[in-house]
Amino acid sequence: MRAFALFLLTLLPATAQAQCGGSFASFVDGIRAEAVTRGHAPDAIDRFVAGVQQDERTLRADRSQGVFRLEFVDFARRIISGDRIRKGAENAARYQSVFDRVEASYGVPRGVLLAFWALETDYGAVLGDFNTRNSLMTLAHDCRRPELFRPQVFAALTLFERGGFDVDTTGAWAGEIGQVQMLPGDILERGVDGDGDGRVTLKTSVPDALHTGARFLRDIGWRKGEPWLVEVTVPATLDWGLSGLDTKRAVGDWLADGVTLRGGTASAALPASLLLPQGRGGPAFLAFHNYEILFEWNQSFVYVTTAAYFATRLSGAPIFDAGNPEAGLDGDMMKRLQTKLTARGHDVGDIDGILGRRTRQAVQAEQGRLGLPADAWPTRALLEAL
Repeated sequence: MRAFALFLLTLLPATAQAQCGGSFASFVDGIRAEAVTRGHAPDAIDRFVAGVQQDERTLRADRSQGVFRLEFVDFARRIISGDRIRKGAENAARYQSVFDRVEASYGVPRGVLLAFWALETDYGAVLGDFNTRNSLMTLAHDCRRPELFRPQVFAALTLFERGGFDVDTTGAWAGEIGQVQMLPGDILERGVDGDGDGRVTLKTSVPDALHTGARFLRDIGWRKGEPWLVEVTVPATLDWGLSGLDTKRAVGDWLADGVTLRGGTASAALPASLLLPQGRGGPAFLAFHNYEILFEWNQSFVYVTTAAYFATRLSGAPIFDAGNPEAGLDGDMMKRLQTKLTARGHDVGDIDGILGRRTRQAVQAEQGRLGLPADAWPTRALLEAL
């Protein structure tokens, strides 16, 4: 989800943040009342909520994100097809002047924007068929993450009043709209009229979508001219406890330890983390500040790493070396592992069977304690040892 949603949350009174659940009709009445206190026009509020419906399909989508349980190599191979690489090159050429302006204005390379454009909507071919207003109201009413979605309802209402949103607008199940999938709050705060027609239309205007996506990344901390991810080869003698996003060392220090760059460049003084998505036997990357910025676009480790790697491919990098990683854990075993890690005092978040950042941190800590190679890759040996 997007960073601006979290910013909007801080503007809400605590009582408003806590409102969720109960009857949907009562929830809509509460939205009406709060919208009035925020200064929205009563007639606009009435038109915005007229006919709003709770969407069970949205709730099912929110609870069935099984694709993020795939391991990095499998996910990347499924997502990064030859067709997407070919279309990426075609779109880079077709919109060269747009990308030139975007890079000059915001410092975000075209490979990064092409990767998210491809992964979010297949270069605008699949924009989503969920009613955005209904999805946002449904997710704000649901008590799983109301603090994220309630502010987006009011952002959509503001856009509606300004003529930039229609109650029939469709998009992704989580309320994102357009070719690079932006939440209403992002559009409200950072929408850019890239084609100069006086409107911000992220569904139909490629220049608007690319400028807005680049501005979003620039605003949340993207550093112009710096890499985001570079594939590397690592020696078997490396101290695996140094891997992971929590450890940052100068590129020169990694090189001195025998790490070699594969298909990329980086300043020797630049801080970087050694990323081992499937442990010491699998692919390896140096991850930089700009890589971590991408988590504000999507919080899934496997999604962000795949998008970042795809961006390097679209920028000319070779296919990664998949190596020979040790077999990981299936969903049920991962849940068992997360339960055991939680019992040992680690905060892994939800027991969801997904190997996210906090689970990786806990795995690495327990590997170190047990004398196992601390590469943050959970295996049956670790599960049994716990």
